[in-house]
Amino acid sequence: MTFKSILIIAAMATSAGTVSASAADPAMGFFVTSKGMGKGADLGGLEGADAHCTALAEAVGTTGRTWKAYLSTQEEGKRGVSARKRIGAGPWYNALGELIAANEDELHLNPNITGRTAITEYGTRVNGVGDSPNKHDILTGSMADGMAYFPWEEGDKTCSNWTSSGEGSAQVGHHDRHGGGNLSWNSAHGSRGCSIEALQGSGGAGLFYCFAAD
Repeated sequence: MTFKSILIIAAMATSAGTVSASAADPAMGFFVTSKGMGKGADLGGLEGADAHCTALAEAVGTTGRTWKAYLSTQEEGKRGVSARKRIGAGPWYNALGELIAANEDELHLNPNITGRTAITEYGTRVNGVGDSPNKHDILTGSMADGMAYFPWEEGDKTCSNWTSSGEGSAQVGHHDRHGGGNLSWNSAHGSRGCSIEALQGSGGAGLFYCFAAD
């Protein structure tokens, strides 16, 4: 068989829908939650948020992965848990197989996170600036480098470590990288409070980012 014949057979196989395993889309490892947990920024702590990520991922058929919410915490007198240290080493792909970041450094320096790529576990876009209602405020409790705030005296950045649906505030990012010059995907501004009404007041819905940490 000539080399030309091999190429023709390969082309016919491709046109017939035969795709090798190596050409398959990579597994989803990143998404914005399609829905909050119903209590504003009270997520049941990190454990509750992680469980929500897992449940949403498994509901769309992505099983066997270790899911972590991109959230930081605060502790008095020392630095709390940092979001960037929870989510593994990457790479991370969205539900459509698009690369979000190859590793931790790229994620925090030059990620492929925009309104088009920061999608839900269903592969659907999240409302942003110009949509009604706007839902681009994504809970993170983090500084731009993904680290937790320190010290506590800087104020509440995590709605009491994701247990408050009333008083407090949470640092949020903008998944669409728009909004009054606040272009950061993970640290744009503080919320007006921790209730769902307060989060909605500045363009949020209690959503957060989920990453596969395995």
